[in-house]
Amino acid sequence: MVEHWCHRWTILAAVLVCLTLFGSLLVQRPSLLNTFQRPESGLPKVLVNSTTTTVLVWYWAFGYSEHLHGNVCQDRFGIPDCILSDDRSLFPQANFVIFHNRELVSGQQKLPLHLPRPQQQGWVWFSKESPANNGNLRPFAGQFNYTMSYRHDADFFTPYGWLRRREGGTGMTVDDFIPKNKSSLACWVVSNYQAHHERAKVYNKLKEVIKVNVYGGAVGPRLDGEQLLPTISRCHFYLSFENSIFQDYITEKLWKNAFLGGAVPVVLGPSRQNYEAMIPKDSFIHVDDFSSVEELGTFLKILAEDRERYASYFKWKLNYTVETYSHWLVEPYCEICTKRTTLQTPKVYWNLQNWEWK
Repeated sequence: MVEHWCHRWTILAAVLVCLTLFGSLLVQRPSLLNTFQRPESGLPKVLVNSTTTTVLVWYWAFGYSEHLHGNVCQDRFGIPDCILSDDRSLFPQANFVIFHNRELVSGQQKLPLHLPRPQQQGWVWFSKESPANNGNLRPFAGQFNYTMSYRHDADFFTPYGWLRRREGGTGMTVDDFIPKNKSSLACWVVSNYQAHHERAKVYNKLKEVIKVNVYGGAVGPRLDGEQLLPTISRCHFYLSFENSIFQDYITEKLWKNAFLGGAVPVVLGPSRQNYEAMIPKDSFIHVDDFSSVEELGTFLKILAEDRERYASYFKWKLNYTVETYSHWLVEPYCEICTKRTTLQTPKVYWNLQNWEWK
């Protein structure tokens, strides 16, 4: 009996010693608390009581590298109290950490799940690709607080372009906005030509009705950056055909190639209603407006010959200018700082795949 109680006291003493040593460790290494303690919401809450916001780029998209010297957000974009960095040593103090999707789904990069994650930190999932090109997002369930995307319902809305209303008159007429060197009816620049894409099917029917000049290397000759817009400016119409059709997926094919190139966009993408939420209804031609591709081709031929009616597609330029990001990565990242205090209570995307495809 005595031996039994001695044995029990020996075990109890050993347990007390272990607990004491572990408590001492937590005092000396407070960061260990983050390893075992999970926030009530399931994921970190973003800090809102600090005057400076730190945004950490965990890695750059598509292998791109940007030198972030000095106060980048203030100096380039006039955004104060904003630190943008790709220095991973800042992870413990970062308010937001950005992860570009392509490298995650391809396995080139991984989430830093091995690091103690601060409770006051929000993780941002970033992609400007359509759901068809974003891969399987199920492994990332429950990891992200915010989304950054071309989607209007993203936490950080980063469109490919937008219109800004002009202040005051321009002193110009509609004719001033139409390039004078129109010599081709329609053109299309495509580097990713896939026969199963809807846009390829429409093109193959359309080219039987009208002449379409194709560039980009996939079907026709390549154009370098300096050749792109001057080449498009010589076309009456530009085929702003998206590689896949999803809500809000309206890319540089409209904003840069057609609008800045000075051609009337013929769009293939989301619904006309979706386009009209972003641009004037009389600034573009939608493939869905016609019962057949043959009807579309005939309309384009007639429209190109009707100078007054053709010019009506440029009237919007009297009131608006086209805006795009001066740097499609750095500028949106800095803008996170301007939106921080207006964010709702941080979310947890438990099913990122469903959000992406809804």
